[in-house]
Amino acid sequence: MTATRNSVRFGIGDNAPRAAKVAALGLGIALFASACGGSTPEGDGGETSAAPAATGLSCPESQGGEAPEANPKGDPSAVPEATTTSDTPLVLGTLLPTTGALAFLGPPEIAGTNLAVQEINEAGGVLGQDVEIIHRDSGDTTTDIATQSVTDLLSQDVSAIIGAASSGVSRTVINQITGAGVIQISPANTAPDFTDWDDNGLYWRTAPSDVLQGRVLGNYIMECGAQTVGMVTLNDAYGTGLQGFISEAVEGAGGQVVANEMFNEGDSQFSSQVDAVVAAEPDAIVVISFDQATSIVPLLTAQGIDPSTLFLVDGNTADYSADLDPGTMEGAQGTIPGPFTGDAFQEALLEIDPALTSWSYAGESYDAANVVALAAEAAGSTDGAAVAAELQGVTGEGEKCYDFAACVTLLRDGEDIDYDGISGPITFDENGDPTEAFIGIYAFDGDNVPQ
Repeated sequence: MTATRNSVRFGIGDNAPRAAKVAALGLGIALFASACGGSTPEGDGGETSAAPAATGLSCPESQGGEAPEANPKGDPSAVPEATTTSDTPLVLGTLLPTTGALAFLGPPEIAGTNLAVQEINEAGGVLGQDVEIIHRDSGDTTTDIATQSVTDLLSQDVSAIIGAASSGVSRTVINQITGAGVIQISPANTAPDFTDWDDNGLYWRTAPSDVLQGRVLGNYIMECGAQTVGMVTLNDAYGTGLQGFISEAVEGAGGQVVANEMFNEGDSQFSSQVDAVVAAEPDAIVVISFDQATSIVPLLTAQGIDPSTLFLVDGNTADYSADLDPGTMEGAQGTIPGPFTGDAFQEALLEIDPALTSWSYAGESYDAANVVALAAEAAGSTDGAAVAAELQGVTGEGEKCYDFAACVTLLRDGEDIDYDGISGPITFDENGDPTEAFIGIYAFDGDNVPQ
């Protein structure tokens, strides 16, 4: 088969699509076995089919094409000296997973922040000082690692904490972080309830809400020809929220969700959930999980479910070449927020971490570090509240620029800027959400690698 990736771009201001387009992008990359292995990376829809639809889906075909050209970057050596300086450096903390169910997301996210800080310091830093970055593990919701990590980061006077990746983890620490007057900016939180969180204007994210991902995936499944959908869902803020928005899209398009079986973080047995979903005989099955997919998917295929009828989400669309028998995932599809990661960015990330084989949320992490640094420059301060007050401004109306060197040059020349990042235009709204975003649709090849 030819692996495809459809990039779907939506504007999500006012929770309504500004534009919707399935555009095919040919992928010229190969993802190899990595550290992801072992820790990976409602309406009336008519009658159900007589048996699981093994060959009944026909999804929109990729139309090929090239990845977009990299945007122009600034010259670090030509950046004017800072006229406003700070006695204290901008200190960034990260709260990203190196253990737990989302550990496969940690390496690209950490590499993205490290790349940004390296480029910022090559351009002379922020307010006359090199930026410092301190990494700490977020773990997952089965541990208290995140709380301990945040306590440690706050004790080191960070201005902002980049993370967590998991919405469930962020729920446990958001009040601790924002209550301390520190910015929390997540590259991967997608739970919609953060939009209206009482956070003193200090919570931001560079990933779109699951309102968008759920809408895209639900509509895409219906475009593939499914009329009935079954789900296996992680019972947490991420899983239940995403399940709800997928269901709304499916049912809004005339389909029917015929089963939704829940499991909890820390569970290791999924036979009852799989049995119930298979018994409902859906045309398509959505697995909303993290690394539990390594157990759930083989149980589904062992019962005769064709992998081409399986749909995954950003929490489990990962490289399973080291985890599953070849062909187990072939034809399955999954969504990951963010546009195609171009060759230049991948190469720069590999210089930071040569072991990388996944790029998920690396762009969002890179952008999170850059927008905080630019907002600190615009504020003339490293104080969290002062920096947060400038985040919307440096990503809104102004002259477009695409990296720290180019943007800080404009700022120091007295210009307004509009930072457009690796992950997309960003353009924060008043709630700290990006108003434009991309959702990529990936297909798994015979080696169980999403392309």
